[in-house]
Amino acid sequence: QVQLVESGGGAVQAGGSLRLACAASGRTSSNYAMGWFRQAPGKGREFVAGISGIDGRINVEDSVKDRATMSRDRAKNTVYLQMNSLKPEDTAVYYCAAKHSYTSAVPTGANVYLYWGRGTQVTVSS
Repeated sequence: QVQLVESGGGAVQAGGSLRLACAASGRTSSNYAMGWFRQAPGKGREFVAGISGIDGRINVEDSVKDRATMSRDRAKNTVYLQMNSLKPEDTAVYYCAAKHSYTSAVPTGANVYLYWGRGTQVTVSS
């Protein structure tokens, strides 16, 4: 089992940047695919970016591809989501998720991820 804790959220003005972090603890010796999702009020959980469990392949949702970067520091058991040129529509709770994986696949569906953090709020004002 693995525990995930997100950090780095906050309130920013449109055009600003944030770097979210997700620290994993517990059984981190296993390979995990990691994903970032977000959920705005009244909406479903939306895939933002993910990284594969074995080779670091990264998949970023098309709607944020030019503004979002995901990275992984295996030594720190931490993944990051860098969001630039933030827009009010980026306002949401951002969640980190993990699933056991030994492939290069980057799952985009929330229902396949087993472990979830509690989320970090990102609020972008115009």
